[in-house]
Amino acid sequence: MRAVRLRLRPYIGAMIRRFALIAAALLSACQSTADARVARPALWRMADKDTTIYLFGSIHLLPKDLSWHTPALNAAIAKSQGLVLETVLDKDPAAMVALMSRIGKSPNLPPLVDRVPANRRKDVEAQAKKAGVPLAILDQYETWAAALTLASAGLRDIGLSTDYGVEDTLKKSFSDAGKSVSGLETPAEQLGYFDTLPETTQREFLLGILDDQANASKEFAKMIRAWGSGDTAMIAATFDDELKTSGPLADALINQRNARWATWLANRMKQPGTVFVAVGAGHLAGAHSVQTLLAKRGFRVWRVQ
Repeated sequence: MRAVRLRLRPYIGAMIRRFALIAAALLSACQSTADARVARPALWRMADKDTTIYLFGSIHLLPKDLSWHTPALNAAIAKSQGLVLETVLDKDPAAMVALMSRIGKSPNLPPLVDRVPANRRKDVEAQAKKAGVPLAILDQYETWAAALTLASAGLRDIGLSTDYGVEDTLKKSFSDAGKSVSGLETPAEQLGYFDTLPETTQREFLLGILDDQANASKEFAKMIRAWGSGDTAMIAATFDDELKTSGPLADALINQRNARWATWLANRMKQPGTVFVAVGAGHLAGAHSVQTLLAKRGFRVWRVQ
């Protein structure tokens, strides 16, 4: 269960990067973060006579020096009239903080240290200090929101940033070309998935965040290798095995969303034009992937990179 939370953090990370570089389920050739310079992440295509949709598995946090724009990817971007991401963030960081406060705060919550076993209270205190957030502030947040906030310190230390991640890079490319950028979900909807988790699952998530800090760099190196090599089997094996240990998290953050996105893509195929859709790589790998759901609807999706 420990590794599940680490891989879930980058998945939500871009959503509230100014408040906490977070995460949730996704992945990521290369050989290590030290010498990884050129990547060839997976890219798919589905099309009929007047509609083309490119599906790209993204990773939300990347090191500055990793190159992943291949000729095939650049060609797909050039042909696409618009970009669709998981969500599009408000450009005002204060708006994201306000959103997090609105959804993540509740009255009369027990202190955060009382939501973990007694032998983990010092870990909460240490991580709060590292993140630069007073415990008095964290006490006001629901457990999932406090956990995401604490995750920021570990991700910051690794040297990864959404500034170099897929979403921000693609947004700039499409915006500079005067093309549309839209989202499958709103930031409020994404935070809402956490907000509906049972308290027991939220507390497991918090413990996972605390456990992951010492191994964050090593785990993200594995993610980037898998993503950068386009190794969907590795991505699928990692996520399928680990998400089995957390049914509520898997259902809320992966399965339900994949089903909604498959429906959106099926409906989008009824409209002419070419669009580039980028979602976390974990959604495009495994037995419950978006492509698998599309195949059940009769659509064929080709791997083009």
